[in-house]
Amino acid sequence: MTASSSARSLAPSGTRSNTPRRHRRILNLTAVAAVGVMVLAACGTKPSDKAAAAAPTKPLVVGISLPLTGDFSQPGGEAKRGYEVWKSMVNAKGGVLGRQVELKITDDASNQDTVVSDYTKLITQDKVDLVLGTFSSLLNYPASAVAEKNAMVFVEPAGGAPKMFDRGFKFLFFAQPATAPHQADVFVDWIKSLPESERPKTAAYPSQDDPFAAPVIQSMQKQLEALGVKTVFSSLYPADTTNFQTIASAMASKKPDLIAQGAVFEDGVGLVRSLKQLNYSPKILFQTSAPGNASQYSDAVGMANTEGVFYTVSWNEKAKTPLNPEFVAAYAKAYAGAIPAEDAADAFAAAQILQAATTAVGSVDQTKIRDWLHANAPQTILGPLSWEATGAPKGQFLLAQWQSGKVDVVGPADAATTTTVVNPKPGWK
Repeated sequence: MTASSSARSLAPSGTRSNTPRRHRRILNLTAVAAVGVMVLAACGTKPSDKAAAAAPTKPLVVGISLPLTGDFSQPGGEAKRGYEVWKSMVNAKGGVLGRQVELKITDDASNQDTVVSDYTKLITQDKVDLVLGTFSSLLNYPASAVAEKNAMVFVEPAGGAPKMFDRGFKFLFFAQPATAPHQADVFVDWIKSLPESERPKTAAYPSQDDPFAAPVIQSMQKQLEALGVKTVFSSLYPADTTNFQTIASAMASKKPDLIAQGAVFEDGVGLVRSLKQLNYSPKILFQTSAPGNASQYSDAVGMANTEGVFYTVSWNEKAKTPLNPEFVAAYAKAYAGAIPAEDAADAFAAAQILQAATTAVGSVDQTKIRDWLHANAPQTILGPLSWEATGAPKGQFLLAQWQSGKVDVVGPADAATTTTVVNPKPGWK
């Protein structure tokens, strides 16, 4: 409504306004001036106020493909939980760059071809802001190639096979303390610390033909042979192996003091069950990832049969690292009081790394994020992590052992949660 029409509306109905034309012109000019003042006031808004008014409202979308079905569905499901707990915690504090985080998760069905299609679509069609890695070296190897081709930072929570880091990739980062060939170092150090009379004399090395699990066991075998431990059995079995009676029988006939298995999850459970049926229990049992699956592992093999089982681990729920107690509590709240599996913690840490870099550079500029990560050591629930130019981490794993129905860290000494080590392992129950 103009100033003149306002003046007319104030005149009694059916009468003509008695306001002189000159005065009406003054009123019109006054109204225009008032509008001009408002425009000038808007132009004079403080930059901080304008920024607040223009704050982004679109969610920050993170694209992820995970093996929610197929051979890796168990650890893939745990990785999904870790990512989702991170999302909930970060969104409760305002999100990233002032934007709420949205996870766009697809199921790669533990298939290499599918994971390539998934990340290609997430990056080129869905135009996600950021990506995070999948589970296992088997899947992250081709997935990271898609990210590298598209110049997207790729932080992977599980995928420490040596071949991951010999391709000269610039945007790849592994969110664990060390690569597979160095995962067993802390266990070998423990063996070395034993009096010679207590060291294992013989060892068996079965491993899944997996690009992460196999290098751990191969490295351990080489180191222990150099220490004088005789190899009496060594074998790679296919990833889809479900019957372990033949392998267990072959090992039991050799009666090794140590069995060190490169196990993902179900194969670790399967071997324990087969050894139990044969009533053969080695003095020392080491498995790679399988025992790190918390209650899922103890439920599968029986709590009593976890006693004394060793594994190397990137994380422990008792660690006093920043935000770790909050992560453990949030996970328990979301999943019926459960203790997080290592795969969930690694996924959470991968997301923390991407969050730290994105926040530090103030944008989703991939080159800036990459460069910041290469120059810094972001804090995670695993502790601070830093990387070689290849994306391989520079740290060390922890040696964990199941004791009295729970997991304790037994090495290295400065990270141990107990001074007790169960040795030898008790028999099956």
